[in-house]
Amino acid sequence: MSDSAWPVRFSPRASSYLAALDPVVQELAADVLDIAARAPLHWPAWDASDPEGADLRSAAVGQLSLLYWINRTTQPPHLYVLDIVWAG
Repeated sequence: MSDSAWPVRFSPRASSYLAALDPVVQELAADVLDIAARAPLHWPAWDASDPEGADLRSAAVGQLSLLYWINRTTQPPHLYVLDIVWAG
């Protein structure tokens, strides 16, 4: 895997939710996604018991969780944020 970040795309639901969050939380989400884009497998699989779901990941820091899918079929590969949960 290269040192460059992968592009990140958002589902319409995740994009709308992110836009409604406080700017401080948006910045935290950007930091989490920066880590995920540079090392997509760093975060644990969303369902570790699913051998076919290795590319569905859950990135969580404090009260923020992001569920993303690693799309390896595009060039370059990218991350697709499916959902965002803020428990703050």
